[in-house]
Amino acid sequence: MARTKRPKPVHQLTIAQFESIFPDEEACKAYLVARRWPQGVHCPRCGSTHVYALKTMAFKWECMDCSEGISYRFSHIAGTIFENTNKPLRDWYRVTHMMLTSKKGMSALQIMRTMGFGSYKTAWYMCHRIRTALVERDMDKLGGIVEVDETFIGGKDKNKHADKRGRGGKHAPSTKTPIIGAIQRKGNVVTRVLQSVNSVDAQAFVREVVSNKVSLLATDESNVYRSLTGYPHETVHHAAHQYVIGAVHTNTIEGFWSIFKRGIVGSFHKVSRKYMPLYVAEFQFRYNNRFNADIFGAVIEGC
Repeated sequence: MARTKRPKPVHQLTIAQFESIFPDEEACKAYLVARRWPQGVHCPRCGSTHVYALKTMAFKWECMDCSEGISYRFSHIAGTIFENTNKPLRDWYRVTHMMLTSKKGMSALQIMRTMGFGSYKTAWYMCHRIRTALVERDMDKLGGIVEVDETFIGGKDKNKHADKRGRGGKHAPSTKTPIIGAIQRKGNVVTRVLQSVNSVDAQAFVREVVSNKVSLLATDESNVYRSLTGYPHETVHHAAHQYVIGAVHTNTIEGFWSIFKRGIVGSFHKVSRKYMPLYVAEFQFRYNNRFNADIFGAVIEGC
């Protein structure tokens, strides 16, 4: 029986291609307008298409429908992550390109060194703004064979300073950050940062992101999925060294966790619970767009 070839991740923009497409700031502005308003410029405040380009100011328009007889002037960056910043678009594009082409992420410190920014705060601020554009919303529910699993990010309590450990001695709850994820075989992944892993939150996540028409829902033996109903649910017992039973396994979602954890350990070293959703969103976006040849354009379109 002939085996079907798995599609390979597509090549993203090389440095040479990037320099050719974006030779100057004007090219960057034109690209943003084309990606942001493919059907024509409309007002970012009211959505009206009754706008006029200002002849004396490039990349600026005036909306005649905003408020009562008061026009509204806006530019190509109004309402985007680039608004109210003093960095040129070309720098934003370069940082975005570096974040997308690095499989395990790139730290703000490394971006500061590469870009020659004067402060770490500038690089950190730009990276977080870009991550907000990578948050995927209104995703379709996962179907086919879906794997669900949870993981925990953070060091062991015994290795932390006393004021960073969980309260209550050695039996205290872990201070690690719990994350739950669901992945469709050969498809997309959806992740969520939780306050704690319990059956209520875990099952609510599954019902939100997984279609009830899936052919199989595979999890490990965790108790949080035990009372889950309405799905063809099968489990593998990792504690008993049971990892694969036919089509039942969680290897795909664990592969995603491996990529994410290698990024945390190797690139970022430490991520607080407060900003964990943004880092998870970055890795999720890169994974879900691994076959998208226009991944850079997709980011700019969502900015």
